Amino acid sequence: MINLKGLWTVYLLGMFFPAHTLQASTPATAAPLVIGETFTIDSRTLREARRINVYLPPGYVESGKDRVPVLYMPDGGLAEDFVHIAGLVQISIASRTMRPFLLVGIENTQRRRDMTGPTQNANDKKIAPKVGESEAFRKFIRDELMPEVKRRYRTTQETALVGESLAGLFVVETFVLEPELFDTYIAIDPSLWWNDHKLIPYAAKRLHGRADLKKTLYLASSDEREIVERTQQLADILSKDAPDGVRWHHEKMPEETHMTIYHPAALKAFRALFKPASKK
Repeated sequence: MINLKGLWTVYLLGMFFPAHTLQASTPATAAPLVIGETFTIDSRTLREARRINVYLPPGYVESGKDRVPVLYMPDGGLAEDFVHIAGLVQISIASRTMRPFLLVGIENTQRRRDMTGPTQNANDKKIAPKVGESEAFRKFIRDELMPEVKRRYRTTQETALVGESLAGLFVVETFVLEPELFDTYIAIDPSLWWNDHKLIPYAAKRLHGRADLKKTLYLASSDEREIVERTQQLADILSKDAPDGVRWHHEKMPEETHMTIYHPAALKAFRALFKPASKK
């Protein structure tokens, strides 16, 4: 059977487009789409090379002198969460709902090893060949990555840490164990079930006697039942035991799932925590 529809397509194309325009044309040479910079650190602490991705805020390069605070993020690979968080930072700065920040993404090698502390739970130990080495990952950030970022870029002393799920667990653990490392902590749907949720009561013990502590902790939770319950338990402890200098907030987002919460929660956090100073 003759395909009349096909013939009509060819005929109409011949009517409206000269023959030479239908010939294949040589495509223009493509150029890379650049959204930032990347470098590697040969870590003595972790005994491996770690790739670091960096988003530079608008005007940073052109200025040549401006210094900006730094937002660090685990899960910071190009195939992980770096690109969508960098886009969020970019549009937030452009719309003036967020101050300019340098975004530093730490690409994963063994995510479940780096994001988790020690555990006595047998099921926890089954999720990866290695777990429970968050202390070494934190040491890498403190002793190797942060000095390198300061050496390479014009930064202020202000720092923040953002993460979701197991990275959110790492954010909370760092706030509890080494709160001096960052000024602001953003933990989205943190996996506080880890190690039979022992980090939660331990947080209460650590907060006692820290009247001088002045930090910010932002928590967000989705519709994930256990995460909601554990995050609320942590919020209850903060209500009771947080020093006056600790500014904290628990954003409940039951309309989101564990898979969808990161982007909208990060947007809310950035707007709440990093809003530009009001012009007088």
